[in-house]
Amino acid sequence: MVQRYEVTGSGGVRLAAWEYAGGADAGRPGVLLLHGLLGRASHWAATARRLAPRYRAIALDQRGHGRSAKPDGPYSPEAYVADAIAAVEQLGLAPVTLIGHSMGALIAWQVAAHRPDLVAAVVICDMRASALGEAGQRAWEDWLGSWPLPFATLCDVRQWFGADDAWADPPNPVRGDFFAEVMEEGEDGWRPLHTPGHLTRSRDSWIRDAHWDELAQVDCPALVVRGLDGELGRAEAQEMVRVLPRGHYAEIADAGHLVPWDQPGAWYDTVECFLREALAVERQSSGSP
Repeated sequence: MVQRYEVTGSGGVRLAAWEYAGGADAGRPGVLLLHGLLGRASHWAATARRLAPRYRAIALDQRGHGRSAKPDGPYSPEAYVADAIAAVEQLGLAPVTLIGHSMGALIAWQVAAHRPDLVAAVVICDMRASALGEAGQRAWEDWLGSWPLPFATLCDVRQWFGADDAWADPPNPVRGDFFAEVMEEGEDGWRPLHTPGHLTRSRDSWIRDAHWDELAQVDCPALVVRGLDGELGRAEAQEMVRVLPRGHYAEIADAGHLVPWDQPGAWYDTVECFLREALAVERQSSGSP
């Protein structure tokens, strides 16, 4: 059973959240799954279902993505963080574990830094704490502009992103499936659910700013996960773990930036092991049974 929830985000923006298994609370600890740019809540369906027997796992379509509203703005870190806090509070998930991929991971640790009262643990998947720089932004915008829109069929989407995309090395069918999920059919073919300008503005803070100070303020248990071939390098990931007051590290082989989808089995095992240990420690420290 899939349950949809409505959340009122920052500035009254309508957000959609999805529970892919479970339904009733039944006293399970809350988990909020946060996708990155170009993602959507449904990308987390398999992870949510895997966690559902022990956790109340809900995925959020962030502003500008999926079935959530796509206002003209703002697309600032403050807006995304306020949206995530609204979801935690309105859905009754606190103390929550935040699991984020890419931009979603940045939002997760910013929420934990600013509202520690709401957060029990954080999983940071393939997101850098360093500023990316203007060159990275230009390359990303060039790639976004290279998409041959509209795609005639979803098969064309899968083929282009999985094999034909000149920016992807090596070819990876998982990428094709990932991007097919963010497409919607219109009169002239298949186009993404998002607006490119919104995405560019969302990346502005990554380009200009580093986020080490906020990382150091995350007092709850935090797991940094990277794919061996991902965008987060090993040295930076290990420095992030050192900066985190209660940081842990995991590296998954044969995975790139899309770690949870490249190697789902290893991803599930890594996350579940961390949550069992981290939340058990939290219960002991709070005196809960």
